[in-house]
Amino acid sequence: MHGIAVALLSEDRERLGVLQHRLESTTLGRSVFSQSSFPSGPTDPILRQIQDLRAEVVLLEIDPARLARAIGAIELLKSNTNDLAIFALGEMNHPPAIVAAMRAGACEYLERDGDPASLQDALARLATSRSRMQNAAGRARVFTFLNAKGGSGATTIAVNTALALQENHGPTVLIDFGILGHAALHLNVRPAFGLTDALQNLHRMDTGLLDGFITRCKRDLSLLAGLKQFMPLNPTGAELARLFDLLVSHYRYVVVDCSSRTDDISRLMCDLSDQILLVAQTDVSALWSAGRIQSWLAESNSREKLAMVLNRYKKIPGFTDEDVERGTNCRVLWKVPNNYHSVAGGIDRGEPILLQDSEISRSVRGLASALVEAGSPENGAFGAEQRTDLRKRVTARFLPSPLRAGQ
Repeated sequence: MHGIAVALLSEDRERLGVLQHRLESTTLGRSVFSQSSFPSGPTDPILRQIQDLRAEVVLLEIDPARLARAIGAIELLKSNTNDLAIFALGEMNHPPAIVAAMRAGACEYLERDGDPASLQDALARLATSRSRMQNAAGRARVFTFLNAKGGSGATTIAVNTALALQENHGPTVLIDFGILGHAALHLNVRPAFGLTDALQNLHRMDTGLLDGFITRCKRDLSLLAGLKQFMPLNPTGAELARLFDLLVSHYRYVVVDCSSRTDDISRLMCDLSDQILLVAQTDVSALWSAGRIQSWLAESNSREKLAMVLNRYKKIPGFTDEDVERGTNCRVLWKVPNNYHSVAGGIDRGEPILLQDSEISRSVRGLASALVEAGSPENGAFGAEQRTDLRKRVTARFLPSPLRAGQ
């Protein structure tokens, strides 16, 4: 359903019907929530429901006889929600109420019994303002890595791709959504805080608090570390969307390591991503699993964003990329050559392979550049026609060994 998602709040139940009719008479707004009371504190369920339903605007009606309660509710909404516009509805002939509402955080003050046209104009102003801000600031691109089967190397590729993006393309954050977070081991850091802390504090999250949960790593890469022990992690879609709203406005690239996770969280991550990288090897079990994951992601319309990275790649005579794509129904984007002992030794020492001058580090830098170029305005998203050309152009910047040239 299209339109700006609006929540309706009034302490008069009968007035909710009036607000509903006024909103439905506009062409821009749709009601997602209504309540005949105001939130009374930071943990009030009303605040959680407004966030879970991803409301973009709250219409809050001010009763002149209960001005203090309404102003307190506006302050609560402003301080405990992220990027939520508050429209106050009150008496226009009461200047103290107008001033108090705007100081508390309302961005619009409309006549309590006004016509739908004034609300339509306010919604149009909001839509125009947000469009300009997004066009001016831009939003980070999100890349999610996951294994076709356990041990395929998704964490290794995610960590090193994040380092390559940070080193050559702009501020990057790596988020570890693995069932047990291994990214910190790859980067040789001991995070004091991480993903769990961020999710538990979303009700008061801002960029300053989020920065306190981030660990700085090699090459100044930012890490939102994963779990250190088995524990339930069940964020809602709205909670993840709110976290990512902050991340994409604070960084240029967001890299998500889902490792071998195949649950609702990984599906939500894929829905929020610009590109999904399925890391596999060219053995039968990995390619069989890749086909099953492709089918699973197709259920949530994420299939078009999915591409395969063949890790530990060795040329098999008579077995082509086209054979892989037919068997898995997933396009091959990139191939990372095989040097298992070098990579494993680097993981043991906490020294990512990207920090070494090797064929693998050059390949991963090429992957990072391909992801960046594919998202540029002149290239758009990955397409079947441009995949081969993009790979050739990016790889040409590096100096592959004779082995890679032979591939």
